[in-house]
Amino acid sequence: MPENPNKGLGQPHNPQEPNKNTTEDGVGPNPQRRTGNSAFASLDYRRPKYPHDTHPVLVPGIPIDEQRRRYRIDRLVFAIAGSLTVAFVAWGIWSPQNVAAVSETAFFWATDNLGWMFNAVAIIVLASTVGIALSRYGRIPLGKDGEKPEFSTFSWVAMLFAAGLGVAVLFWGPSEPLGYFISPPPMTEEPESTEALHTAMAQMYFHWGFHAWAFYALVGGAVAYAAYRRGRSLLMSSIFRALFGQRLTEGFAGKLVDVFAIIATLFGTAAALGIAAMQIGAGVTIVSGAGELTNSALVVIIAILTVAFVVSAVSGVARGIRYLSNINIVLTIGMIAIVFFAGPSLFLLNLLPSAVMEYIGSLFDMMGRSLSWGGETQEFQSTWTVYYWAWWISWSPFVGIFLARISRGRSIRQFTLGTILIPSSLLFIAYAVMGGTSIWMYRDGAEGLGADTPPPEVLFSVIGNLPYIGWLPYVVIVVLAIFFVTAADSASVVMGMLTTQGDQKPRRWVVVFWGLVMSGIAIVMLLLGDAMALEGLQQLVIVTAVPFALILVAAIVAWFKELRTDPLALRMRYVETAVNNAVTEGVERYGDDFSLKVVESRPGNGAGADIDSTDESYTEWYRRTNEEGEPVDYDFGTGEWADGYDAATGEICEPAAEPGPETGAEPEPVTGAGPDTDPDTGAERERR
Repeated sequence: MPENPNKGLGQPHNPQEPNKNTTEDGVGPNPQRRTGNSAFASLDYRRPKYPHDTHPVLVPGIPIDEQRRRYRIDRLVFAIAGSLTVAFVAWGIWSPQNVAAVSETAFFWATDNLGWMFNAVAIIVLASTVGIALSRYGRIPLGKDGEKPEFSTFSWVAMLFAAGLGVAVLFWGPSEPLGYFISPPPMTEEPESTEALHTAMAQMYFHWGFHAWAFYALVGGAVAYAAYRRGRSLLMSSIFRALFGQRLTEGFAGKLVDVFAIIATLFGTAAALGIAAMQIGAGVTIVSGAGELTNSALVVIIAILTVAFVVSAVSGVARGIRYLSNINIVLTIGMIAIVFFAGPSLFLLNLLPSAVMEYIGSLFDMMGRSLSWGGETQEFQSTWTVYYWAWWISWSPFVGIFLARISRGRSIRQFTLGTILIPSSLLFIAYAVMGGTSIWMYRDGAEGLGADTPPPEVLFSVIGNLPYIGWLPYVVIVVLAIFFVTAADSASVVMGMLTTQGDQKPRRWVVVFWGLVMSGIAIVMLLLGDAMALEGLQQLVIVTAVPFALILVAAIVAWFKELRTDPLALRMRYVETAVNNAVTEGVERYGDDFSLKVVESRPGNGAGADIDSTDESYTEWYRRTNEEGEPVDYDFGTGEWADGYDAATGEICEPAAEPGPETGAEPEPVTGAGPDTDPDTGAERERR
């Protein structure tokens, strides 16, 4: 932390003199003195100069919508990310066997040599986000001081629930715990035992619980802070301003971060779309009684859903997409409720608390498993745990930016703990219902559930064994189709933002381009195996997430470094120093009978004695500029720009001419110096 170079300098202040930094009653700060607009400021060489004459402690924050910014397509980001991904799609369609061989080699190298890294990153991200939330920095708002949250708490919680629900509940919810029950993780429990039941649920909670949402909390919190507190664009690169500096952040280093964010989002979302297509295909096969599903059929399904996405994107039916997404959430919750009430309700009520406590009790044990536990554990980690960590890393730019956009005005503590705990709690319930029902049916010998049942078919087998709901498979297919369209639309908008310098309404052709590339990657992933295989999806997700895992670790450092220079954090340091000094001196001089009063101290001996408040780490970020990056003076008190810019219209208005002799108005009387003259009045007139 920069120290004050003037510490200890200056003359002692006479306590009998009137305090120049307080109002006449001595209670609060004098607003005319807050920004240092004194007639004698230019004569005092020790008085620091701040941007816009505003001390960094007094800056309320700058949201992105109060910045003057012109958005353009970032040609370098678009060219690099676009050419790499289009080339991959062309390569995958032209020679899928070659891509399969290369991706398999890269996959085994990554899991053998970097599996420890994914585990370490997951632990570091969870510990760091919770640590920041519980620290003094958790009080910092994701917006201006005193700004109210954009959405009510109920609406915000509902949107967090929506973010936690998706195709995964329907695909992995019934199939993953059943797989762990039949074939438990190495060196744990006997297959199909009571202990294996609870271990299976705990293992799934481990993959989908706190660690997963910590990735989203990190990216969402850091991006929201950069955008709504520091006034930067909604870009991944905006997080790294304190670490890289302005030149590198806006230069190649920042653009490289955005490129990696786009690539990670493309492959992570494409894997989810591929899973949705696989389950839709399985449902169509079961409902229609058609033959075995082939890759060609999956390509047709993806092509049809991609056409639906393109139509929605081109037509601009954003409101319709939101309605479909909300309907999808309601239908998903409805299906979970139907399975609960039509299934083994009493068994599920007993399973849920037992599974949650098993997860909490075995959390550290599961976090510590790695290659050192042997080859079987390494294989299990590669297939499941490392894959999930890579998937969450890939999804973090997409989901994180979504969470950032809905969390403006909330504190870092509320945002982080809410993001980690609320969706995790929902998923614990949903997976207990879906997974517990599939295991219960398997133990009872239900038809269609066995060790060799493909994951996309498990849900339909569970539904088929429930009474009176023969219509539900059709609803499942509709829900999966809507998820495909809405997920492709939302992810494409985020990637459009990343290629247009953070424009929250990117051009439609950019959105369509990324949607088409995403669908192409999903097709390539599925072509790497048969129609029911997940190997191609898992391999490519893990390989492409490696560079972004390192970016997330750097994001922790960058965010923490920036939080240390936040105006509220700086204010808390001043408060702590001032109160400690005042109480110590008060007790020493007056015992119990003293009170606190703000008075001017010797320079270098006050509340900010250990802080160099003029250091650029405190002041550089709130220097206001126009659309071209040129500095423009700004009044934080009134919100007025010196060049006449009107934030409401986005136009520059010529400042009105002051009355004078030429306009026929009486000239302003000139006051002389005297004992009753306010020196600040003359300084203010001179400034105008």
